[in-house]
Amino acid sequence: MRAIGYQTPQPIDATTALVDFDLPRPEPQGRDILVEVKAVSVNPVDTKIRASAKPEPGEWKVLGWDAAGVVTAVGPEASLFKPGDAVFYAGAINRSGTNAEFHLVDERIVGKKPASTDFAAAAALPLTSITAWEMLFDRLEVTRPVAGAANAILIIGGAGGVGSIAIQIARALTDLTVIATASRPETQDWVKSLGAHHVVDHRQPLAAQVAALGIGQPAFVFSATNTDDHLADIVELIAPQGRFGLIDDPKALNAMPLKRKSISLHWELMFTRSLFNTADIEKQHDLLNRISELVDAGKIKSTLADHFGVINAENLKRAHALIESGKAKGKIVLEGF
Repeated sequence: MRAIGYQTPQPIDATTALVDFDLPRPEPQGRDILVEVKAVSVNPVDTKIRASAKPEPGEWKVLGWDAAGVVTAVGPEASLFKPGDAVFYAGAINRSGTNAEFHLVDERIVGKKPASTDFAAAAALPLTSITAWEMLFDRLEVTRPVAGAANAILIIGGAGGVGSIAIQIARALTDLTVIATASRPETQDWVKSLGAHHVVDHRQPLAAQVAALGIGQPAFVFSATNTDDHLADIVELIAPQGRFGLIDDPKALNAMPLKRKSISLHWELMFTRSLFNTADIEKQHDLLNRISELVDAGKIKSTLADHFGVINAENLKRAHALIESGKAKGKIVLEGF
């Protein structure tokens, strides 16, 4: 089967940063299912792993943590899907990735593809939807109010892949006032189209802009990017006893400024459940099915922003480069081999 990967971590402009090659088709065991990959999307984690993770000598590292496709075979212990089912999922960071014609994945982290979308639109959703859902409901517990705080959430990086779906989930399933950050006219228009009530510019001090909205201090802050640049503003703008969550990788994070306001700090990594095979791993299957229902009901839409053509090394390198530029909005999708 065709696949795309690398043998040495390199900058994306290197000739062999990503390469087309062939691998044997895998066979499902246990609760794994084998999926014929129809479309994939690219996430910042792909670029971070490509730049740093070195495979064993002579081995290939296949990236990709978003896919939509069709089940072609199931392991002997699988019970949630059967061959022919259309599915979407984000895979596991400690297993081979989705940039291949066929891919093995644990069925407990797989959802039923939305019936109303094509494979490309579906592939844009899983990783970001899981991340946003787990942050909003499992980590920040946004349905549990903070006494005296504005029932509002600030989403830093609102136009990115995670921010784009977090805005929609918050609007569809909560009564939160959603404040999103975006700095360019096109990204500001994008987050407004997704349902943000207010937009502030993350290139300017955030606390003053949020205060100027006149809604009070938000109960929640969800930082998807550049947290180290905004931490002082976050501490200033968030309500006492508020909840602050992040998903990016600050070079350093001094939590001491959070103490005075008793601000709770929450990390979210959507791979935690699959990485540690947690007792509640199947919650990702359930939440992806819920996302699928919301899409089919017209409550949320795919965040597909750019379609980069077929799945090959050349097009994946273009996608990695755009993500690394910091100018991507929504999700970049590739489709077919």
